[in-house]
Amino acid sequence: MKVFITGATGFLGAHVAAALLEQGATLRVLVRPTSDLRNLERLSAFESHTGDLRQPESLRLGLRGCDALMHVAADYRLWVRDPDEMYASNVEGTRALLQLARDENVPRAVYTSSVATMGFHESGLVVDEATPVSLNNMVGHYKRSKYMAEEVALAAARAGQHVITLNPTTPIGPGDRKPTPTGRIVVDFLNGNFPAYMDTGLNLVDVTEVARTHVAALERGTPGERYILGGENLTLKQILDKMSAITGIPSPKHKVPHSVAATFAFFDEWITGRLRGREPRATVEAVRMGRKKMFASSAKAEAELGFRVLPVYPALRAAIDWFRANGYAPAGGAQGDPVDLGSPPNIGASA
Repeated sequence: MKVFITGATGFLGAHVAAALLEQGATLRVLVRPTSDLRNLERLSAFESHTGDLRQPESLRLGLRGCDALMHVAADYRLWVRDPDEMYASNVEGTRALLQLARDENVPRAVYTSSVATMGFHESGLVVDEATPVSLNNMVGHYKRSKYMAEEVALAAARAGQHVITLNPTTPIGPGDRKPTPTGRIVVDFLNGNFPAYMDTGLNLVDVTEVARTHVAALERGTPGERYILGGENLTLKQILDKMSAITGIPSPKHKVPHSVAATFAFFDEWITGRLRGREPRATVEAVRMGRKKMFASSAKAEAELGFRVLPVYPALRAAIDWFRANGYAPAGGAQGDPVDLGSPPNIGASA
């Protein structure tokens, strides 16, 4: 099976590419002229194709002769100076790529969406693929663009194209070079830049299991369906406590109200982002997202794709080891044997 894969130079995409090779696939990898190619060094064999999602015709020859499309690439940022760039890549790039796959008679496609498109609640209600949601529920340009791109993929499937949509939660593990917003949480913690925390929650998932299930979806996924790929539902404080147990670095004890975090983010965006032209450490969009605990169920993917909900501790430890080994954080620290944390602590008692 020959697969055209986008996003293989990124964190999740590199793991998906490796999983495809392990299953005997032949890879044609999309790279941009400006791509950081270091994540491709782990791949034993592949053919590269230079192109850009914002230049659709540059992708046509990459798709020609392939048996499947694996569209993992996305502009994943919580702050962007020009939002039009994000919509051009995430929405219009997806639309054009799926159209080209139809033109070139590529029989199967997997689109990597995001759990961000789900209908989350401030209450922490565990959601699934059937939870009601609309574009109006999307906070910020990243979520809006991913929701709109997912709608493009679902519409293509309704029109008869073989497209499966996967919705990873927040993958964690080694190789997050950028790093992603989730990886920055780990890096900030390792560097002592996490003096306090907000009352929010995420679902962390082992990136290798997400990658393995991308391959399974090519054979077992139902066109037109969405599948959440998640792991453990954890408050931010529980995540920080797990990292503390791995590293020996103290977990922050002070909880910051959302209003205080929003005020800091507002000024950080203006001073760091707009005046200095650098990406701010905190954004208003991220704080607004944090009001909703992103807790999700992967029961559908478990039943239909053979997805496994794994403990996140080994993946979190692997991410920490990788960030330290690659210079994102000091190599020292009181890192000992894995600790069984048992039941997560009550976040309300951790103020």
